[in-house]
Amino acid sequence: MTTPSTSPSLFTPPAPGRTPDPALAHRRADAVLTVVGPDGAPLADADVVVEQTNHRFLFGCIGFELVDHANGYASGGSDHTGASAAEADPEFDARFAERWLDVFNMATLPFYWGGFEPVEGEPRTAELLAAARWFAERGVVVKGHPLVWHTVQPKWLLDKPLEEVERLQRERIRRDAGAFAGVVDTWDAINEVVIMPVFEAEENAITPLARVKGRVEMIRMAFEEARAANPAATLLLNDFDMSTAYECLIEAVLEAGIRIDRLGLQSHMHQGYWGEEKTLRVLERFSRYNIPIHFTETTLLSGDVMPPHVVDLNDWRVDSWPSTPEGEERQADEVERHYRTLLSHPSVEAMTYWGLSDRGMWLNAPGGLLRADGSPKPAYDRLRSLVKGEWWLPPTTLRTDSAGRVRFGGFLGDYRVTAAGGGSAAVVLDAPGEQQVEATLAG
Repeated sequence: MTTPSTSPSLFTPPAPGRTPDPALAHRRADAVLTVVGPDGAPLADADVVVEQTNHRFLFGCIGFELVDHANGYASGGSDHTGASAAEADPEFDARFAERWLDVFNMATLPFYWGGFEPVEGEPRTAELLAAARWFAERGVVVKGHPLVWHTVQPKWLLDKPLEEVERLQRERIRRDAGAFAGVVDTWDAINEVVIMPVFEAEENAITPLARVKGRVEMIRMAFEEARAANPAATLLLNDFDMSTAYECLIEAVLEAGIRIDRLGLQSHMHQGYWGEEKTLRVLERFSRYNIPIHFTETTLLSGDVMPPHVVDLNDWRVDSWPSTPEGEERQADEVERHYRTLLSHPSVEAMTYWGLSDRGMWLNAPGGLLRADGSPKPAYDRLRSLVKGEWWLPPTTLRTDSAGRVRFGGFLGDYRVTAAGGGSAAVVLDAPGEQQVEATLAG
């Protein structure tokens, strides 16, 4: 992954290579692979199997529902934000985990302060660390969400003076970014700052602090404390506000000398699919900072969409919000179109879908890729056919030439080379275009 400079130009056009390409040439490499045997000699005129094992692009999904499963007990659908759990079902969890791991390679875990530390001084560190390790052991990149936010706050923080709130918030950032370093090295450092100082939907201790400190200084606090605790961390500024207010905030943050590692853009489409044109307009606007972009929270519905007059999505509450056959077909098409659009833009490094199943979905919306009973919707099958089909190299037998070379092409990511007579090696395609790579087989 590239690291942006600490002071990118704020108003220059996107750097070369930031033009969308539906053919996805910037996601692919053509490799000339030299296979070397355990004896150090090229493996000439031999059959080898080349297969992809992971994508470089981060295909993400929340892993909230798997925290309990990773800890060895049935989740009951708990989302670890303080919401009540549904009836526990270990068989559901096992199937869910299998389907999750079959598509995604990045997990977002819940670090909402009110759910993570509901009792002061008793954070659920062991539980979340076990879950993070469970994902990491399966080759999944783990992201924490979030270190600072004004929602899902602990009640015990409410009656404390602002100076104490700031001290505890700083300590919380350092504690958790440090405790999870090496397992969780990507964080939404601070979430939804545009609205933070003016938020009125629920009482919390962070909004008053943001009113006093201001948005930029709240961001400075989050980034500097997290970076001090884990200098290797990748830190995101994340927001749902796609207006110019977010752009102005980004510019103010960069002008203040605060380094943003990644820009987080949310796209909860409860009121309807954005479409390619809007998505590309958003990407054009936010890619001008030359900071890699993560689409951090995306939802597309397989039922009725929310009415356009609703300003705050949280205000829409209905008794029943079913998934429908027509909606599921529409969702499948929109999921494919959205992923193709995002991957077409070289600035996009990651895309996180906000919930695999309708069971426990935010707002009880039919936004999952699985139905509430765990069965896959057409959208799940469509996405899997991209991630593990069209954009994936299955085990492919190739024959080396007299110099031990074979040519193959595929999406950027990790590959395994296995010789017919035994021995294997890992290969990484890490840059688009032509590559010369070597694999030394181990017995």
